[in-house]
Amino acid sequence: MKSASGTAGLKNRAPSANKLLGLEVVRFVSAFAVLVWHYQHFSYLGADPVNFVRQSQPFYELFRLFYDYGHFGVEVFWCVSGYIFFWKYRDAIADRKVSGRSFLILRFSRLYPLHIATLLLVAALQLAYFHYTQLYFVFQHNGLGDFGQQLLLASAWVNPNNVGFNGPVWSISVEVLVYLLFFLGLRFVTRSWALNVVMLLLWPVSHFLHFQHRLIDCLYFFYVGGLGAMWRQSIHGAAWSSRLTAFAGIYVLALSLLAWSTHLGEKWLFSQSYLMTAVPALIFFCAHDFKALTRGQHVIAAAGNMTYSSYLIHFPIQLLIVMGFYMANAPIPAGSPWLFIAFFTVTLLLSRVTYVIFEAPAQRWIRARLAVGAREGQGMNGRLRTN
Repeated sequence: MKSASGTAGLKNRAPSANKLLGLEVVRFVSAFAVLVWHYQHFSYLGADPVNFVRQSQPFYELFRLFYDYGHFGVEVFWCVSGYIFFWKYRDAIADRKVSGRSFLILRFSRLYPLHIATLLLVAALQLAYFHYTQLYFVFQHNGLGDFGQQLLLASAWVNPNNVGFNGPVWSISVEVLVYLLFFLGLRFVTRSWALNVVMLLLWPVSHFLHFQHRLIDCLYFFYVGGLGAMWRQSIHGAAWSSRLTAFAGIYVLALSLLAWSTHLGEKWLFSQSYLMTAVPALIFFCAHDFKALTRGQHVIAAAGNMTYSSYLIHFPIQLLIVMGFYMANAPIPAGSPWLFIAFFTVTLLLSRVTYVIFEAPAQRWIRARLAVGAREGQGMNGRLRTN
């Protein structure tokens, strides 16, 4: 497969490495973790859970990690995105081989069609839920002003805690701002790794100043992922690159075992240190060219391509299920393994169908209509579609 950017800086990569199949696996597992974390929504009446016991959820022992920490899948997504964007676009943007217009079209065609479709669906379902309960389901900021912000993918720009409509979109809203900074930084400031370091330092500085915003968190994980991509490109072909990859894997495993076997994971300092170091180390490790993964590359690629659709459609599916039980005047069996199996089966199957019949065709149609240049758009034709 050709380089995503077509630039000289990427020509030396091995073709098979461009598939980044390990990151496809990470994306799918992270999406699954978020879905498991959000399974608790079935215990909600309006904005609050009713008689919710986390340990009583279906298959808790099997999916305990995701039930307890699945929300951190968002940080993993941000880090993967940073790796991919720097891998594909760093040199292309800095060398002005991808224009601002094309970059905007690529982002818009990737994110917006499914976002607007699920936004309209959730808006209708929330009105129906409100009709029956006089409450909104889980996410409460569903006014006209909130809808306008959602239309612009700007819902989390000012206050990420004001979550409404298709709630999980808040993380994408924050990431859109980071895309803009990514492009402007490479085009008008520098492609040097020093810019990444500056962005990373914003996190401790903001906490020292007691200023917290999810944009700062997203910047950290996006740019530390990008730093990993730059490092991976710089050591490509080096004899010791495999040893560095192994060290990253051992570090993640050792720190994870320490957290799992002790109560350190409950400490804020340890949990933050874990996220800030183990997540980028995991991404660096999984971005290695694992030859064994090529045997199942079509299945892995298909699973990876489902992540965005699963992230956006799982809440509407939950709303539909909850509405069905209300209309049937039946209690929601949140603790039933059958509801768990049905929810995940439907979500994953519809995610695949959504990608094939709507998401991918909409991308192609928009890019064809707006005439993105072949070289500028070819990064989107690769296996990994986080960008």
